[in-house]
Amino acid sequence: MKEKVVNFIVRLGTLGLLPTDTVEEQLKKKSLTFVIFPFVFAGFLWGGMYFALGFPLSGSIPGGYAVLSLVSLLTFFRTKNYPLFRSSQLLLILLLPFLLQWSLGGFVQGSAVMLWAIVGPLGALTFADRKQALDWFLAYLSLTLFSGIIDSHLPGPAHTLTQGVITLFFVMNIGGVSTAVFFLIGYFIGESQKEHARAENLLLNILPGPIVERLKENPSIIADAYPSVTVLFADIVDFTVLSSKVTPTGLVEFLNRTFSEFDRLAEKHKLEKIKTIGDAYMVAGGIPEARADHARAIAEMALDMLDVLRALRGPSGEPVNARIGINSGSVVAGVIGKKKFIYDLWGDAVNMASRMESHGIGGAIQVTEATYQMLKDQYLFEKRGRVQVKGKGEMVTYILKDRKSVAGMRSHAPAMSS
Repeated sequence: MKEKVVNFIVRLGTLGLLPTDTVEEQLKKKSLTFVIFPFVFAGFLWGGMYFALGFPLSGSIPGGYAVLSLVSLLTFFRTKNYPLFRSSQLLLILLLPFLLQWSLGGFVQGSAVMLWAIVGPLGALTFADRKQALDWFLAYLSLTLFSGIIDSHLPGPAHTLTQGVITLFFVMNIGGVSTAVFFLIGYFIGESQKEHARAENLLLNILPGPIVERLKENPSIIADAYPSVTVLFADIVDFTVLSSKVTPTGLVEFLNRTFSEFDRLAEKHKLEKIKTIGDAYMVAGGIPEARADHARAIAEMALDMLDVLRALRGPSGEPVNARIGINSGSVVAGVIGKKKFIYDLWGDAVNMASRMESHGIGGAIQVTEATYQMLKDQYLFEKRGRVQVKGKGEMVTYILKDRKSVAGMRSHAPAMSS
């Protein structure tokens, strides 16, 4: 039942949101909508108690607050005028507790019910800004001072409350205000933390975790030299032909499905996805944190990528193939841009990995001599021979075929009898 009530309140809160609202504005609107309902309930409760005790004027003040709050809430849902809604709520919360206290005869007879008014400045601090909150707080202090000046001159009601009832209301007012302030601030802090976590996750989807932490501590230029990393490029074979056969939506869905599988593999092998460029995918091992097995991790991902591609089908049901190129060497890594920034790599090692892909063979993993030397004891290779590489001339390259352990198991497997 509680969850249904909360969901209903949240749905009501979303009625006042506009598509152009920022995340912070949406949070403030939903939060203010949410916290009004406990105050409306408290208004009806306090009003009912004062009516029951024979104080109709005093009872009409919190009861009137509850009714006016609901009216302002419905007006907000209809007009979407958040500043008016916020100001009316803050004004009601600030003024009515003082009016109630004056109607009861002062601080003691009113059990310091004006304490509820502090929620107004706190609400302004939470739902507006610090400058507006200061104005509301000064208004609160002024009304408190004014209440002290006139306290001894207040006529009070026709009859007074008993000491036991006064004490009970003191307890209820102090406890109620404390609870309201605690949950008001706690709710907003909790929602802020959720939004912060969402923003943090979005940032981590763009930049590596260690780089994010460094930017938080010192938002300056980040440029690091890495003496030994391995870079992989993968490119869909005949992508131009494939893209001409499908709708834009179908093409994007296909790329998203394919690259999401590659992202999963990068996470599995603890590698750093650098970027996608059209139908090309780039990933690196050994950055931003150095690791000795970066070449092996990239080789494992490359072999897994071929397995994934064999199981995939294109938008029209056709088989999917890719060229994969790998190279190892030194690179420079850093963050470029002030908006829509990117973590990228530069250096000859990156260029050679790209050349291995562009001069590669569909469905094969082509590697340079540097990578071959790092992996030849663990993996099976086929020497492709000399390949004319743009900007480099002839180079000896190799095709990564399989893991030696897997190949050994296959060669020792017993033949199946017919």
